[in-house]
Amino acid sequence: MSAPLPDATGQGQPSKLASPVAGLALPVSAAHALPECPEERRWLIEDLWAEEAVGIVGGEPKCCKSFLALDIAVSVASGTACLRRFPVARPGRVLLFAAEDPLHVVRSRLLGIGRAAGIELSSLDIQVITAPTVRLDVAADRARLLDTVAALSPRVLILDPFVRLHRVDENASAEVAPLLGFLRDLQRTHHTAVVVVHHAKKGAAKVRDGQALRGSSEFHAWGDSNLYLRRRGDDLVLAVEHRAAPSVTGLALSLRRDGEAIALELTDGPKDAQPIAIPVLSQRVRDVLAEADRPLTHEEIRATCRVRSATLGGVLADLLREGAIVRLPNGYRRALAPTPATP
Repeated sequence: MSAPLPDATGQGQPSKLASPVAGLALPVSAAHALPECPEERRWLIEDLWAEEAVGIVGGEPKCCKSFLALDIAVSVASGTACLRRFPVARPGRVLLFAAEDPLHVVRSRLLGIGRAAGIELSSLDIQVITAPTVRLDVAADRARLLDTVAALSPRVLILDPFVRLHRVDENASAEVAPLLGFLRDLQRTHHTAVVVVHHAKKGAAKVRDGQALRGSSEFHAWGDSNLYLRRRGDDLVLAVEHRAAPSVTGLALSLRRDGEAIALELTDGPKDAQPIAIPVLSQRVRDVLAEADRPLTHEEIRATCRVRSATLGGVLADLLREGAIVRLPNGYRRALAPTPATP
């Protein structure tokens, strides 16, 4: 039987812990001294994907997983709201590997999503890996991917889909865990978010979203932010799950065409949120920011206006485009009126 631990003074116990070997003790910190994460640094895409998070975009075949991943790419690269509703906190470069689709299809989809967002493809810093294969179970490919991330410093790395990135048994935790561990190490070393597109099991309609992912339970456990797409009859529904933030379910999506632009569009929001007309909400947001004596975060505005986060995201994006408000590192504020010119 192991000896009991000493008390705070080292007295009154039958034995003491052995003295640590010099240079081998693990670093520790008092809980109150641990670093804080400012509100403006919590999100890559507000309410949708956490800052520097790893995670899964999952769903059954033909659930528009790749379209959602590419929408993330366009929004992060451009700073426009993802799905025209979820604001991007800090835009930046995107590194994309689309293993299943021909490069011309990838270009066409990015072009359409960009047009839906009002952005020209040529203005987007989306770097596409054009190698025919990248395998995470091959040391040489892992090294090449690490070198590419180190050279480009992307805000987010998107890998689509996981099944094309290896030849291991996805049902075997011992084989899957090292590959996911490599991506976690990549994220921590280079401070980049990692989005992995992954398939759901067949016939998993009645299983919880995370448990519906194909293969080992390691996939669900690994993700900091996970997005799940499902078909409910003719409807496409998105669920959002975070490790360190509230989850959201019941977001209805549809794939819409506007001329040559084909992109996912959010058509509904969480069922427990209060609907409100967009013009009314737009004015309400203006009034709230006008009355505030400091910038307000997305969550503070949402709580005050009592609306769906996704709906508010779209209104904020519209007001930003109009120049009615400005986004600062610590939140949103009303744009200052220009000073009248002197006659």
